[in-house]
Amino acid sequence: MIELAEARRVLLAACPRPEPVRLDSAGADGCVLAADVIAPANVPPFDNSSVDGYAVRAVDVAGAAESSPVRLHVLGSVLAGSVAGRPVGEGQAWKVMTGAPLPEGADAVVMVERTSATRTRQLGTAGDLVEVLSGVAAGAGVRRAGSDVRAGELVLAAGTVLRPAHLGVLASVGAEQVQGYRRLRVGVLVTGDELVTGGAELRPGQIYESNRAMLLALLVRANCEPVDLGVAGDDVAGLHELLSSALRRCDAVLTCGGVSMGDSDPVRAVLDQFGGLNWLQVAIRPAKPFAFGVLPGPSGPVPVLGLPGNPVSALVSFELLARPALRQMMGHPDPYGCTVLGIADAPLPRPHGDGRTAFLRVSCRFGPDGRLHVRPVAGQDSHQLSASAAATGLAEVPDGRRVEAGDELPVHLLS
Repeated sequence: MIELAEARRVLLAACPRPEPVRLDSAGADGCVLAADVIAPANVPPFDNSSVDGYAVRAVDVAGAAESSPVRLHVLGSVLAGSVAGRPVGEGQAWKVMTGAPLPEGADAVVMVERTSATRTRQLGTAGDLVEVLSGVAAGAGVRRAGSDVRAGELVLAAGTVLRPAHLGVLASVGAEQVQGYRRLRVGVLVTGDELVTGGAELRPGQIYESNRAMLLALLVRANCEPVDLGVAGDDVAGLHELLSSALRRCDAVLTCGGVSMGDSDPVRAVLDQFGGLNWLQVAIRPAKPFAFGVLPGPSGPVPVLGLPGNPVSALVSFELLARPALRQMMGHPDPYGCTVLGIADAPLPRPHGDGRTAFLRVSCRFGPDGRLHVRPVAGQDSHQLSASAAATGLAEVPDGRRVEAGDELPVHLLS
């Protein structure tokens, strides 16, 4: 058997490194930047009001109070997207809305709540008056040009994994495209004569296929573009044609089933025909068998990752092996995802003592102490997908270790 860390090292070393491309910023959520983004201009590009109120000269309202308000002549209204027609002079003000450019001559904005609407007449048109009930300092109520981002400043660094707020930042500096790494097109091919789809009546020895829907959804969560290659029977010639087609269509391929050491496994036979495949026995429980190789495709090398057919084993091998490989191929600076230290709220099942590290399915919650707390889900066998559906993490337990309530242990958070 091979340790998980070594299996990951060998797998990631074999996977091709990504080439940067131009991406449309609006659709790049979850993608990774390949180059720094520098602001071409200030954000905001001009001084503007942060409140609804009146743009004034601070010196004119310095002594204003409710008992002795200062009366100013209103020159008009400035909405967001418009500009004042003339500067603010002594004893004057412009009524402004949030986001409106600060009129020339004004250096502060008095909130409308600190003015008296009851003692004015028809505010907002030339010749009207407003009474200011409190003084403001210069700069109050004003967003200065460049107060968010300055021209020439680093906005986002290469290696940033783009989130929705990042997309907003890119839009704010006019960056409609960025240099980044594209999503992978990843095929999913599930095999087995015993598998039935579409709710058809089961005959003796048959089961409903469940891995395909799970893996396709996991790929979406991993920011890949899934390609459904269907469910294939245990026919070597048919599998060879399906895999050949997948190599032409996909950047990577996941197969599910048929990677154990049995003589009758057709996936092993087909992959052996292509050559260059590695057949691993990884020292983890579940998901011990795993196959991978990098096969030639028309547009470049295509990694083929063979996952075991037991549903929980497929899930665990995707999380611990396939997902890191795909993340690296999409330029992620940390391909392994999030592992945190958790506290067991109950004893965890003891590993089997077979030399393998156990990844037990656990439900996770953050407690009042701010720390991650975990409990085992009901079923831990590799076929018990219904129980594992309640899991939000994989607790890593070395072989032979007994985990009691209150013990700390590493937990791999599931997406």
